[in-house]
Amino acid sequence: MENFRIQATTTFGLEAVVKREIENLGFGDIKVSDGYVEYTSDYRGIVKSNLWLRSADKVLLVLGKFEAVTFEELFDQTFELPWDELIPKDANFIITGKSFKSTLSSVPACQSIVEKAIIKKLQTRYDISRFPKTGAEYTIQAALLKNTVTITLNTSGPSLHKRGYRHGQVIAPLKETMAAALIQLSYWKKDRIFLDPCCGSGTLPIEAAMIGRNIAPGLSRKFASESWDFIPKELWLEERKSAYSVIDYETELKIYGSDINAHAIEIAKQNAENAGVDDSIVFRQIPFNKLKLPGDYGVCVSNPPYAERMGNLQDVERLYTDMGKLFKTNKTWSAYFITSHEGFEKLYGKKADKKRKLFNGNVKTDFYQYFGERPPKIN
Repeated sequence: MENFRIQATTTFGLEAVVKREIENLGFGDIKVSDGYVEYTSDYRGIVKSNLWLRSADKVLLVLGKFEAVTFEELFDQTFELPWDELIPKDANFIITGKSFKSTLSSVPACQSIVEKAIIKKLQTRYDISRFPKTGAEYTIQAALLKNTVTITLNTSGPSLHKRGYRHGQVIAPLKETMAAALIQLSYWKKDRIFLDPCCGSGTLPIEAAMIGRNIAPGLSRKFASESWDFIPKELWLEERKSAYSVIDYETELKIYGSDINAHAIEIAKQNAENAGVDDSIVFRQIPFNKLKLPGDYGVCVSNPPYAERMGNLQDVERLYTDMGKLFKTNKTWSAYFITSHEGFEKLYGKKADKKRKLFNGNVKTDFYQYFGERPPKIN
């Protein structure tokens, strides 16, 4: 298996962001579908994808796609896949599944058939009747959609939002992958001011600093596929070394995070230190109505409280009104807010220049985008 298909799964609505990241990594033959982006890669590509994708949830190796409407077809075609080339005899292989609008609608039954097929195939190579499952973890998914079965192997392990730096958090934190996507959907560049006035545990400012410093988001964590025999260990060493070599320590970043909650600010500072970007962010405890904008031509990206997730509705609506008043005072600022409150624009006092539907966890939200004046060009 020199070249194969990879699926980078993602939150609905962020497929275009993930596609752009994949293009920037140099991968080709890209296809966008609801909830994932698929592309062609090799073993090094698996390593690079896990280390560098900021907004994807998981990196899956596609082992096979086929039609199946009977359990016999599911068994036979799963058996034909090269399990004996990929999985050692002590592997802890776990079967997950899902089925939507398919004849084979029982997920537990499909999982059982897939596992039996894999065991049967492994027994053609290993002369044992029972597999101990004491070794490295291999999570295999059988996803059925309209009778098409896609068999994948999870190369990431836990979701890519688990960067490793967030040891403390507040109520309803924003996932790191979502935070990175929101920043990339904004006009922020590393030479501009970045502000999150409702920063909580600091996820948005930290992700902005990691983007500004060009720090690979997966540098501080481990991945399931690092323990697999068929991916050469030297690839991980080489790609990590390469990622460290391109970190930008020279650019002066102007990143600010503030919150009314003093405990949240302490957590944010610790998380920033864990991420290695504490020298790039100024955190302050300050209520929004006392906040002053730290310069011109800045970009605000924020996940303010909304009643479905946290906060008193009256306080939340007062905050949205205060936000509109503050950014009305300086037309050079661009501001971006994610919230589920359908009356946000009315409370803010202005219709958004652009609005994007997103899911934050299981909550349906809108990403309201207000574009400020462009910075003057420097000759």
